[in-house]
Amino acid sequence: MTVDAPAPPAANGLRWRNRFAALGPDFHTRLMPTPLPAPYWVGRSAAVAGELGLSSDWLASDAALAAFTGNQGLEGSTPLASVYSGHQFGVWAGQLGDGRALLLGETDGGLEVQLKGAGRTPYSRMGDGRAVLRSSIREFLASEAMHALGIPTTRALCVTGSDAPIRRETIETAAVVTRVAPSFIRFGHFEHFAYSGQHEQLRQLADFVIDSFYPDCRHTAKFAGNPYAALLEAVSERTAAMVAQWQAVGFCHGVMNTDNMSILGLTIDYGPFQFLDAFNTAHICNHSDTQGRYAYNRQPNIAYWNLFCLGQALLPLIGEQELALAALESYKTVFPAELEARMRAKLGLLQPQPGDRALIDGILKLLAQDRVDYTIFWRRLSHFAADGNASPVRDLFLDRAALDAWLLQYSERLAQSDQGQSADLMLKTNPKFVLRNHLGELAIRQAREKDFAGVTSLQALLENPFDEHPGFEAQASFPPDWASTIEISCSS
Repeated sequence: MTVDAPAPPAANGLRWRNRFAALGPDFHTRLMPTPLPAPYWVGRSAAVAGELGLSSDWLASDAALAAFTGNQGLEGSTPLASVYSGHQFGVWAGQLGDGRALLLGETDGGLEVQLKGAGRTPYSRMGDGRAVLRSSIREFLASEAMHALGIPTTRALCVTGSDAPIRRETIETAAVVTRVAPSFIRFGHFEHFAYSGQHEQLRQLADFVIDSFYPDCRHTAKFAGNPYAALLEAVSERTAAMVAQWQAVGFCHGVMNTDNMSILGLTIDYGPFQFLDAFNTAHICNHSDTQGRYAYNRQPNIAYWNLFCLGQALLPLIGEQELALAALESYKTVFPAELEARMRAKLGLLQPQPGDRALIDGILKLLAQDRVDYTIFWRRLSHFAADGNASPVRDLFLDRAALDAWLLQYSERLAQSDQGQSADLMLKTNPKFVLRNHLGELAIRQAREKDFAGVTSLQALLENPFDEHPGFEAQASFPPDWASTIEISCSS
């Protein structure tokens, strides 16, 4: 495999090496973005710009606005759309691909930069290849919010908008979100080559992923030294840890198709996502998910199902079905262990003890029974651990006798730890601010009037979700009644 040498730095300071582009035409189609008229800035992330080595002055420039809308090329980049396939809502969908995304390239720092909403590609399947303002704002804010919560995710550099009309359920306006990740390779990339019988390309892709991101798999002592089985196990364990973090923070992805699953265990493709308001384990955040396949409590099993699909795709390389099944086995231990560790941290339990599982299950049962606001409960419990005032926590529950019994058990358990350390851990684990649907909706409504102050203000809160932010209590309060009427679908 020939790898492009890093290009000299362009005026913006970026160098490119474009390793995925070097895989060849079986993996992608090279093409330029389709320009949008009269673009304008919607939001920018200084943190992501810093990781890319971009100056804040350049990121605010007209040249950056044109580049990240797709109106002007970046020197040294090689725009392309990749091909993949996948299972959607449990059904084989055949060839898919980057229908509205273009990879600009990979920087020499190992980060890929992608425009989402940059126009039609050969994989658009009759779509327009565009993204709308509302979904782009949601993805921009969600990406940076999840990163601040410590959850593996793609990042978002910026959002640009245009008044170009885009038809979804209604006529909306266009936008482009610039996404950043070490790789945008999905389970569906492997499925594509396995199902089409292109096993040499499948091996080329697997070798690229192993050598680039999982080098230890090349020298594994497990699975009779089979590096592809080791890859499947490593991806399974990363995915298990990621989904455990979703469950602990109350995050619903909404569309866990195999083409929306990252080979690096990153949260990818923010569409109909939601952070829980009331704790309802069967909550369905995607209005298009009429069967509830991707309900909150089904996410762990769906992740395993998707990994099984990945295992089937890798089987031509692994060779033996027993090895593939063995490589998937660790998911069943890693996920519950990771989830329990996350829940212990939410409770401020510094060292595990045998009764912790019952304590965790007990409070989750009470939260579900009374449909208690998930984020507010954990934040108030964190303050209870610090000051001993149970009233704000009790006010959230209808069955206060049951809560009092649980609080007594919890207080006795907490007394076995350094309570100062426990409270500090809880306040750094249980966020005050999450991207609730109604907060995103308010920022979107404001942005439609070309006022992006709401996006900027909400971004600042979400980038530091564990801080108190005096004066912004409303953004950490209960959702209004109208929040329950918000419908987020796959078109989002």
